[in-house]
Amino acid sequence: MVASAFAIVYIVWGSTYFFIHKALEGLPPFFIGAFRFIIAGLLMMAWALIQGENVFNFKNIKPAIITGLLLLFVGNGVVIWVEQFLPSAMVAIMISSSPIWFVLLDKPKWQENLSNRSTIVGLIIGFAGVILLFSERVMSTFTSLNSGRDLFAMLLVIIGSMTWAGGSLYSKYNSTQNSAVVNSTWQMLAAGLAFAPCSLLSGELNQLDLSSVPTGSWLAVVYLIIFGSIIGFSAYVWLLKVQPATKVSTYAYVNPVVAVLLGIFFAGESITKMQILGLIIILFSVLMINLRQYRAARAAS
Repeated sequence: MVASAFAIVYIVWGSTYFFIHKALEGLPPFFIGAFRFIIAGLLMMAWALIQGENVFNFKNIKPAIITGLLLLFVGNGVVIWVEQFLPSAMVAIMISSSPIWFVLLDKPKWQENLSNRSTIVGLIIGFAGVILLFSERVMSTFTSLNSGRDLFAMLLVIIGSMTWAGGSLYSKYNSTQNSAVVNSTWQMLAAGLAFAPCSLLSGELNQLDLSSVPTGSWLAVVYLIIFGSIIGFSAYVWLLKVQPATKVSTYAYVNPVVAVLLGIFFAGESITKMQILGLIIILFSVLMINLRQYRAARAAS
């Protein structure tokens, strides 16, 4: 189950950058957030009720709502909003700083993580690998950045990355609900309901003509609901409960790898020697971050 959950988070979330960009071609950002998470939350609530889960327990709902606002409304919302202005490659690189924030913000694990040389080296190497992977795109991006707006968007991505790490750690240490389905339900509903007034106040709904939205944008939203939210996010929430947060955070290094590979196989993009080197370095960094767990498991067996 752990291996399957990691595979889902690594592969499915690596594809969401592309599908968010496709959704934005016909739909405004706050509307996407509200529609995606409200529908996903309602579907998950229906499933939880069918399974006989204890859904309406305020003691369990409160930490889930806080987590949902930090992770999905702020963390994911920033990604959706800034992809209007920044290339997805640039966003992916900045989001890949989140494993570093996981280590710095995880106070209960400071002694363990900061004294673990392989973890620290792996984090640094992984971030360098992501930069190397997108180095050619980054250079062209910096020459075309709109200094004011785009720099502000980049700052928001860093804040969103920190918020995502903080929300993930809050979920790990404060969740009172054993069911990942119930946790994910309230987290997504909280985020969706927070996006709704933003969409209204920003005037998105006044300019939105649903009849003119391309089919591709609707299909992208459906993918984000089913795979990005219901399947991917539930796997992530469950992993936070059963695995070290630093290990779970490696998704942020692998997701850009998946995004590049999808571009090669499905969008006809080519891969350079520099990108191949970046891919190898990133995979090596994930091995370094998990080296301590591998050794412990081997010693135990």
